[in-house]
Amino acid sequence: MKHKYLPLLIVAAFAGISSTAQASGYRFGSQSVSGQGTADANSAEAADASTIFYNPAGMSRLEGTQLVGGGTIVVPHSTYDDTGSKTFTGRNPGGTTKDYAPDAVFAPALYASKKVNDQWTVGMGLFVPYGAKLDYGNDWSGRYAITNIKLEAIALNPSVSFKLDQHHSFGFGVTAEYMKAELGQAVDVPGTVAFLGAHAPAASQAFLANIAKTQGLAAAQAAGAALQGAKDGHASMDGDDWGFGFNLGYLYQLNEGTRFGISYRSSISHKLKGDTIWDFSQVSNNAAVNGFISAASGKVNSKALVEVRTPETVSINAFHQMDDKWALMGDVTWTRTSRLENLDIQFPPTAEGPERIRQNWKDTYRVSLGTNYKYSENLLLRAGIAHDQAPVRSAELRHPALPDSDRMQYSIGANWKLNANSSLDLAYSYIDFKDADVNYTNNCSPVTPGCTGNGETTKGLFKTRMQLIGIAYNYKF
Repeated sequence: MKHKYLPLLIVAAFAGISSTAQASGYRFGSQSVSGQGTADANSAEAADASTIFYNPAGMSRLEGTQLVGGGTIVVPHSTYDDTGSKTFTGRNPGGTTKDYAPDAVFAPALYASKKVNDQWTVGMGLFVPYGAKLDYGNDWSGRYAITNIKLEAIALNPSVSFKLDQHHSFGFGVTAEYMKAELGQAVDVPGTVAFLGAHAPAASQAFLANIAKTQGLAAAQAAGAALQGAKDGHASMDGDDWGFGFNLGYLYQLNEGTRFGISYRSSISHKLKGDTIWDFSQVSNNAAVNGFISAASGKVNSKALVEVRTPETVSINAFHQMDDKWALMGDVTWTRTSRLENLDIQFPPTAEGPERIRQNWKDTYRVSLGTNYKYSENLLLRAGIAHDQAPVRSAELRHPALPDSDRMQYSIGANWKLNANSSLDLAYSYIDFKDADVNYTNNCSPVTPGCTGNGETTKGLFKTRMQLIGIAYNYKF
């Protein structure tokens, strides 16, 4: 008898989808507070050292040495309504969903640039490209897909820019990206016990017969009752990895008030390696039953591996200073999420069959428009709007680890000069996600040979809203 259960690496695989703040997926705040104030439409503005992230060629416009330090507080609000989730045996898993999103999460960012001479500028960026923290609990209706996730990532991005002449500037950067994940998931022991009891009862009968022989009839009856009342098992994993990539930028300055930019951020390959732990100790209050289920499942604590490659992005942007007060800007970013098709999760060195996650994602676009208004010599006001596509094609390909959907972002911001060398950036954004239907079925059940899976269907509706509050300090010398 061989039981199969869905592995925990699915979320780690999903983690690679959002390599920039402008991509949908595990978007985590904003990489720049000044950018956030315009809904990230200001890539061609090159207002401060955060241009290292958006377009490193923009460093050619920065004088002296400049520092930017701050971050964004992400305040999510999400709800889930179940509309018919079921296990592979067709039963309703039951359960309720608590408030599974955190109250607030902070995403820091730090940038520094130094002008070496009239042509060369160097810089360094440190930012959080993506992240997630969800805790659905062990009793919600989609627990066989996921119970919790904590994903943290940080990127270092040393960069250099070269100014060819008054019109043409080029930029190049190298990205070192570290990712760490902690994941959890329920194991459908009740469904498997019921299915095998009806279709392949020999193993459980032999187990109970041995209990009766060695411990007596009362012990066998107690074990039988515990077996029939078995609860979920649980699996968890953690893993981390370093990946490396690069980014390129070009900035064309038509005149002092008008410029155009194009930038490219490469994909980054990750091999998430970690440990998977299968826990059947709480399946029942009978130690013999717990041991039997653990042994019969064929699950052993082991290593886990999933190879993912984050999608590359291309951004085209423009900035135009209309007069002494007003400036307009815009950005279009294309993300190649279509490269993330099916994902196969492996469990070396065991012979356990892989888990295949169906995605078939599409490429996405993000379009943003923004404006600056110079209210006074010391106060610059910002505003922006953006539409961001999700890579998920349908409810059948939307997994509860990533209940993503198209969204609109509405932003306002300000830059307040404290003195000749320092200033504060402030920003507020409201992100409105389109309601997301989920109807995802895992095609591999616990009794399907050659693969790993719970066979569950998670069906429901996610509603998500998000607020971003950003603050950053700028210093020039």
